[in-house]
Amino acid sequence: MPTKQKWNLEIDESGIAWLAINVPGAKLNTLDRVALEQLELIVDQLNIDLPRGLVLYSSKDNGFVAGAEINEFTRIESVAQAQAHIAFAHSIFDRIEAMPVPKVVLIHGFCLGGGLELALTFDYLLAEDVPSCKLGLPEVKLGIHPGYGGSVRLIERIGAPKAMDMMLGGRVIPARAAKKLGLVDQLLAKRYFKVAARDFIRRVPEKHQAPKLQAHALKISWLRSLLANYLEKQVARRASREHYPAPYALIKLWRQFGANRDIMLAEEIQSASALFTTDTARNLVRVFFLQERLKSNRNQANAGDSGNIKHLHVIGAGVMGGDIAAWSALRGLRVTLQDQNPKSIARAMARARVLFKKKLKISRLVQAAMDRLIPDLNGAGVASADLIIEAIFENLEAKQQVFADIQARAKESAVLASNTSSIPIEHIAKTLDNPGRLVGIHFFNPVAKMQLVEVVKGRRTRKNVLDAAHAYTLQIGRMPVRVKSKPGFLVNRVLMPYLIEAVRMLDEGVNASQIDQVATRFGMPMGPIELADVVGLDICLHVAENLLGEARVPKSLKRKVKAGDTGKKSGQGYYLWSGDKAKKPEFKPPEGHTKDIERRMIYPMLNECVACLHEGIVASADELDAGVIFGTGFAPFKGGPMHMIQSIGREKMIDRLERLQATYGDRFKPNDGWEELKLFK
Repeated sequence: MPTKQKWNLEIDESGIAWLAINVPGAKLNTLDRVALEQLELIVDQLNIDLPRGLVLYSSKDNGFVAGAEINEFTRIESVAQAQAHIAFAHSIFDRIEAMPVPKVVLIHGFCLGGGLELALTFDYLLAEDVPSCKLGLPEVKLGIHPGYGGSVRLIERIGAPKAMDMMLGGRVIPARAAKKLGLVDQLLAKRYFKVAARDFIRRVPEKHQAPKLQAHALKISWLRSLLANYLEKQVARRASREHYPAPYALIKLWRQFGANRDIMLAEEIQSASALFTTDTARNLVRVFFLQERLKSNRNQANAGDSGNIKHLHVIGAGVMGGDIAAWSALRGLRVTLQDQNPKSIARAMARARVLFKKKLKISRLVQAAMDRLIPDLNGAGVASADLIIEAIFENLEAKQQVFADIQARAKESAVLASNTSSIPIEHIAKTLDNPGRLVGIHFFNPVAKMQLVEVVKGRRTRKNVLDAAHAYTLQIGRMPVRVKSKPGFLVNRVLMPYLIEAVRMLDEGVNASQIDQVATRFGMPMGPIELADVVGLDICLHVAENLLGEARVPKSLKRKVKAGDTGKKSGQGYYLWSGDKAKKPEFKPPEGHTKDIERRMIYPMLNECVACLHEGIVASADELDAGVIFGTGFAPFKGGPMHMIQSIGREKMIDRLERLQATYGDRFKPNDGWEELKLFK
């Protein structure tokens, strides 16, 4: 079967070459090996008979180029293979850059990774002036750094400080921000793209480059080293060199070779290639695919029409309810927000405006989103809503009363949902005449940042109701994981033994800062003591009593809550809080014992993950890994808890749990699933 063409080249009557990318059968354009080989042939053709100018654009409505084809990364088995692949891309990109004609690239939708690196070989970057147009080099999130010349060309275009900030954080920025940085030359409506491209080719204005004084100064080795040291300190605040080598490799590359363009381009190939086969890169690529799987419908074949929910009604305008309403309005839904307290609604509306301004930037878009979010003190929206989400405080009787009150007023086709974090759906549904219409849609705080949503199936939840809830989460740009209705569902059930064991060690006299430090060194985004304070000690106590039983809850947690010291929200928990920052006492870690502390916290999580999979809380090990990574922040570079277990090995894991059990008690007893799950056979 002949290879399908991914590029289309046309020369117009004025001699301008128009090169369009459109990968057939794919949702997004990506640069795989075939696309690069075809591009090489086109570059050969253009160099034989030079056009007056060259314009690159995408024929797909949804975007430009989303980057390299990540599936190909999984087939790279050696550094030599990686070098050959990257060097081939370099050879093509270098030739495009060297073509002695004005070159314009037209960008709409996503322009990421290899797509932006290709765009940077052109003289002028024009982008659509809409919030959905975004640019970035997010390779560090896959455990590598830009490798198609981007590390050099982005620095040349906008300067080392701005470029390194973008690349080291893997930041993806809107086109307007890119224009302010100097990355984009002009913002305009898409309908004017071709007219503007012809104008740039006619005028050939001066190409945008970093300030000459800055570029010259940073060729001086000691100045470059000074900035590199600062960048390393900034990176170290959020990522360790041991777990995430890519940003440090990028800093080293620029520190050593930033004074010489040709050498840095050559060394970029070597540096990026060395990262491809690291465990971190392999595991982060795995996490990327887990994320893509949750974002799509393909793991839930009958997830329904993702556009069915037009009107959402939210009951409860507290932080969770208000933010669910705001995020849904941001994503285009009409939302009515109900609460018996007008002040709660007012606060939610104020938070929503802040969110809309941050995300949408443009005042008319902000106002349109505010118009979609409607205060509804008396709950009039219940009658016309397609989906009704209850998001009040975590109390069974109160939730039952809400649904008993609204079931007669809601239209028969409306889906009823609870944002409960731990209460089984079938318990809440007992007051419903038709319990099959109730589903759990459990968001995590903060709603605007946490991508995971647990879609909870009660024993009597109808399939079409479950499918509608799943589709709604996709509709608002979130990642649904389907879970069975058991106390704690997946995320809280896995997280609670970790938090409670940390508090137990605190009661035994282990320093709080040491506990948190061990956890973050393992790879958690935040230590468990600090996390408990952030979540709220009262909430932790409530969930722990439900999941573990009152006898297993540490006494200090009960005392703190009784005294009103509920954590960050009260200003005092296990730490003293000043605004968003915990005041942690000075701490010098003692020698030894850290591995024991780590295993006491992490292994109960792993044991509970096995139990969840064994009990069918989720459908597969991959979905469990995705749920725990995106719900708890579990060290992404390890590929997920089940992946980590497989890496260690079943026998070693059981042996370590049994040692902990012998020393600390039966809470570490290996779950029956260790013997029975097919995963370990």
